[in-house]
Amino acid sequence: MQISDRLSTVRPSLTLAVNSKALELKAKGVDIISLAVGEPDFPTPEHVCAAAKAAIDENFCRYTAVPGIPELRRAAGEYFKRTHGVAVPPESVIIGAGGKHCIYNFLQTTVNPGDEVLIPAPYWLSYPDMTCLAGGRPVTVLAGPERDYKVTIDMLKAAVTPKTKLLILNSPSNPTGAVYSPEEFDAVMQWAMDQGLFVLSDEIYEQLVFEPAKAGSAITWFERYPEQVAVLNGLSKSFAMTGWRVGFLAAHPDLIKKMASMQGHSTSNICSVAQKAALAALTGSYDCVSEMREAFRRRRDAAYAIVGSWPWAVCPKPDGAFYLFVDVHKVYGGEVHNSTELCTLLLEEAHVALVPGAAFGDDRCIRFSYAVADDVMQKALRSVEAVLSRLAAAAGR
Repeated sequence: MQISDRLSTVRPSLTLAVNSKALELKAKGVDIISLAVGEPDFPTPEHVCAAAKAAIDENFCRYTAVPGIPELRRAAGEYFKRTHGVAVPPESVIIGAGGKHCIYNFLQTTVNPGDEVLIPAPYWLSYPDMTCLAGGRPVTVLAGPERDYKVTIDMLKAAVTPKTKLLILNSPSNPTGAVYSPEEFDAVMQWAMDQGLFVLSDEIYEQLVFEPAKAGSAITWFERYPEQVAVLNGLSKSFAMTGWRVGFLAAHPDLIKKMASMQGHSTSNICSVAQKAALAALTGSYDCVSEMREAFRRRRDAAYAIVGSWPWAVCPKPDGAFYLFVDVHKVYGGEVHNSTELCTLLLEEAHVALVPGAAFGDDRCIRFSYAVADDVMQKALRSVEAVLSRLAAAAGR
């Protein structure tokens, strides 16, 4: 049996490894709390579900245009007008099966073998592997908690070579929740434009920014530099639609055509019913988004109050998304020596599932998702605290 060489560059998923262990314990009757999944615990809004039901009743169940139905592409373009005042025409938008699908197709369409892609770390875990699958070389630039997990222009400059072609930005960030201010974001964008780099801005969490913080967006730069900027967004996080698999990407129409060609030979169009649901989400009221954002802000504050009291842990207060990325390396050295071993121990002893920081490019840390009910989250954090306190004491911290 032959396996393609390209898959030798893809690493096993640490997230799936932890999840597999959690399922094994659950099968034995152990009550496991998961703070590992990046998924809102809210139901999909009623008006979105109603639109999907209506689509089924109307038998809207056939193939559609590969890049999305025209009205959804138009609505996605108008989303940028609604949120940032930038009109994006439908021909500059493609609809994919989630943001991940859009990013994968984008990288396959733009990256040549040997191209270097700058990836600020901590990073969303799929960026490097997707880059490798496209034949590119991921170049990570690590900014730790001492920098609030945000890279500087000088750090990016030090990583640039003649082979550097692309920069991936993610603000608000998964896994850190870090948000580049408009000034910070624009400074990085201007530098990238001056360097002639292409920028992919992953803004999937942009609706989950907590006041008074404000996030920059690359869509205003796309308006000025359409051949150097692509902007990724979607409905999974902001509208609690993870399973519906709807993302969208804005880019130059020529690039969109190429992405559509590739998509046509892989998935064709995404689910027709999900597209009607997405149309209702983008064109309807955003009050449901505001309510979820406020709940996440409240949970962020409650979780941070607990984690911030741990003397052997470091965690900048996140301004967006629904994660805490906590540096706990001070508890290493006795029973555990890295984030994977620590998450395994916490699963076995605290019965809490977390994601190792190694999956995101920083082995000093572990990621907590606070996209769970308030009481469940606080119970889980206290259980984790008990185990970490014991490890810290053993390490003399």
